[in-house]
Amino acid sequence: MTQFKKRPLQLALAASLATLVACGGSSNDNGAGSNEGRLSLNVTDAPIDSAAQVVVEFSGVSLKPADGEALEFTFDEPKSIDLLSLQGSASESLLTDETVPAGDYEWIRLAVNAEHDGVLDSYIELDDGTMPELRVPSGSQTGLKLVSGFTVVAGGTANFTIDFDLRKSVVMPGGQAGAFLKPALRLIDNTAVGTIAGQVDAEVLVDQCADPANQTGSVYVYSGADATPTDVSGAETDPLTTALVSDVDGEYRYEVGFVSEGDYTLAYTCSAVDDDPEAVDELVFFGTANATVEADTTTEVNFTIDQAEDETTEEQTEEQTDA
Repeated sequence: MTQFKKRPLQLALAASLATLVACGGSSNDNGAGSNEGRLSLNVTDAPIDSAAQVVVEFSGVSLKPADGEALEFTFDEPKSIDLLSLQGSASESLLTDETVPAGDYEWIRLAVNAEHDGVLDSYIELDDGTMPELRVPSGSQTGLKLVSGFTVVAGGTANFTIDFDLRKSVVMPGGQAGAFLKPALRLIDNTAVGTIAGQVDAEVLVDQCADPANQTGSVYVYSGADATPTDVSGAETDPLTTALVSDVDGEYRYEVGFVSEGDYTLAYTCSAVDDDPEAVDELVFFGTANATVEADTTTEVNFTIDQAEDETTEEQTEEQTDA
């Protein structure tokens, strides 16, 4: 319970219908008053390499109406969530059907317990077993602020998911203890989202990865069709989100959930582990593919070695023609 206070590789591309884990929508029969609506708010994660857990302890949520003071929801008990477990279409609830005033809202602030104070409330567990504390650069009292407008309709239900992009959020500062947790967040309307999923052939890993037995790579997703793949560096050309490729019963698969309707470009890389969000890095990408996402559907994009060979042949033909 919460306490409420008023304050250019052509890849196999196929679309198949699938029901999403998190469904949004609005209803006019939810028990709220004529000037109120209901709000549900979840969190999900775009993952990071070389970590076993990324645990964040949430103590509350604040919402800022366009008119009026911020509304504060303080949890009876802090919610400790391993964000790294929320990949693909998985999510965890922060607010569920909370009654709020109807209208437009300007921002959301997540209150977190994340300081370098010797208390392991928010932390990252690295692959080597060490567990550095996570700290919000501006301080836990400021929290993680997401400036993104949204609307709660009178008598309706609003359902949103906040996507933590850990590849952008978690920074390991050189020469300093612990790690920083920066507010690299996206607000997603669950009423208009789909999923992108697919498989990376084992031959691609052997071709691209220095250690395919222990390194399976990542898929980067960019807004718009025909985008040029880049690393994560804080630029406007950064990927919208990323997904780890995992060994699932001998198949190397990935899934990107909570993707808003629209056109996207995907690229596979086995060098994501070298992607420093604070610097410009030269990553090697294995081609690109366009994908169109529709609500409540799964769009499948697969990466195969045969298609890479086809692209090489096409490029050689074009070069000979130009010559």
